[in-house]
Amino acid sequence: MASAISSPIRVFFFASMVTLSFFWIDALRAQEAAPLPDYAVEQFGTPPAIPEGPLTEALRAAVEVAFVDAMDRGTWGPDQVVALDEISKSEDPRLAWIVSDLMRFVSGPDLHAALAIAASRLLGKDLEDAYHWGIVTDYLIAWDIPAPPDYLRVKRAIFTNAVPGWERIFVEGDIDWRLVSWGGVLIDDRAYDTTDEACNCIPAADNPEVSSAEEATWLKDEDVVFGIGINGEYRAYPRRIMEVREMVNDTLGGRHLGIPYCTLCGAAQAYYTDQLPLGIDRPVLRTSGLLIRSNKVMYDVTSFSVFDTFLGKAVTGPLAKRNLQLKQASVVTTDWGTWKKKHPETTVLLERYALGRDPDFRNGRDANGPIFPVGDVDPRLPVHEDIIGAITASGKPVAFQRSKAFLALKNGEEITFENVRLELDAGGIRAVDADGSDLGSHQAFWFAWSQFHPGTALWPR
Repeated sequence: MASAISSPIRVFFFASMVTLSFFWIDALRAQEAAPLPDYAVEQFGTPPAIPEGPLTEALRAAVEVAFVDAMDRGTWGPDQVVALDEISKSEDPRLAWIVSDLMRFVSGPDLHAALAIAASRLLGKDLEDAYHWGIVTDYLIAWDIPAPPDYLRVKRAIFTNAVPGWERIFVEGDIDWRLVSWGGVLIDDRAYDTTDEACNCIPAADNPEVSSAEEATWLKDEDVVFGIGINGEYRAYPRRIMEVREMVNDTLGGRHLGIPYCTLCGAAQAYYTDQLPLGIDRPVLRTSGLLIRSNKVMYDVTSFSVFDTFLGKAVTGPLAKRNLQLKQASVVTTDWGTWKKKHPETTVLLERYALGRDPDFRNGRDANGPIFPVGDVDPRLPVHEDIIGAITASGKPVAFQRSKAFLALKNGEEITFENVRLELDAGGIRAVDADGSDLGSHQAFWFAWSQFHPGTALWPR
C-alpha cells in the first residue's frame, strides 16, 4: 500500500491527562488459549488467558462510550477517559482489538499514549514499543486473540466514521475482521472506465492504452515488468506503473482480467473476470484502502463485494453469496529486456499511467520487514524471500524458492511437485501442469504466501 494520502480523518483531542498504571493478570479465570507454533511463542511469548462469554453490562456500556460515541461525535472527553479506564481494568484481552483499531486513526499523542497503555494492560504484557498500533496488532494476530462480542459493529463505527466510503464494505461475510487494518489511503470508488478522473486514492486503471515494444523507449531493459500471455497475446505491465496503480482492469487475448499488485507482498496476480456463472456481471476490481496482514483488500466496485486478494475468492456481498471464485492466469515477473526479446510482439502500458512517478518501494520502504502488522511468520524462509506459488491438482499449495529454482532450471534440472512443473519463461518462472497447461502461478514474498496458504509445501524441502 502506498504511503498515506491526505484525507478527512478525524483528529481526536485528549481533553484531560490520565495516568494509567499497568495491571498484570494474576488470576486464571479464563480458558487457556489454543496451542501456538513454537516459533510464535519464541518470538511473542505466552498469550494471556482469554475469558469466554459476553461482556458485562457495564463493560458493554464502556465500549459504547469510548469507541462508538467518540467516533460519532469526533471528540474525546472525560466520559471517554472513564470508559477507557473501565475497559483497561477488565483483564479481557479481546478488547485490545478495538483499542488497536482506534489507535490506527488517532493523531493526538496523549490519547494515543493512553490507548497504548490500555492495550498493554489488556494483554497483560509490558509491550516494547507498544505506542505503535502495529506492534499491538502483531501480538494480537500472533496470539490469535479472539474478537470481543459485537466486534464488527464497533469496528465499523470506528472505520466508517474515519473514512467515508466504507459503509458498504464493513458487512458480515467470510472474512476475519480482526485482521483488517487501514493502509493509509482512501477507497477508490470510481465507476468503471472513469479512471482517467483524478482521485484521492490509489488510482486503478481501466482499459489502459498500450504501445508496441518498439515505441516504449521510456523503459530500460533492466526495468521490472509483470508479463502476461493469454491466447497468444502478450502484454507487459511495468512495475513502475503497477506501484502507482496497484490495480488494472484489462482485456487480453479476448479475456477480461483484473490485475492486482500488492507492493507490500511483492505479488502481481491476474484474475479472469469473465466466463462467470449466469447472472454475475464482470467484477470491476478496485483498491479499498484496507489491508489484511499487509496484503491489499480488493473489492468489486459494482457490487461492493470484497475479495480475498491472494485467493481470488469473494468473501462478502452478493458475489460471496454466489460463492464466486475467480480463476488465475500466470504472471511472470521478469525484466523488460528479456520479456520483449522472448515476446517481440508484446504490447506494454503507456508511460503516462505512471503519473510521473518512478518509485521502487520494494527495495526501499519495507526493506527491513513488513511495515504493516502480519503477526507470526513461518520461519522456513526469510519474510521477503521471493517464491513462486502454485496450487496442485489435489489442492495442495506449494511454494518454490525462486532463487534456487531459477539456478536449477538454468542448469537443466527438472523441478516438479505432484502435477506441478516449473519452467523458465522470458527470464521469469511459471508453473504448468503435466500437459503444459497454465496453472495460474505468480511470484510473491514468502510471508504473504505462507500466511494465506498455511501449511504450504516448500521446495526445496
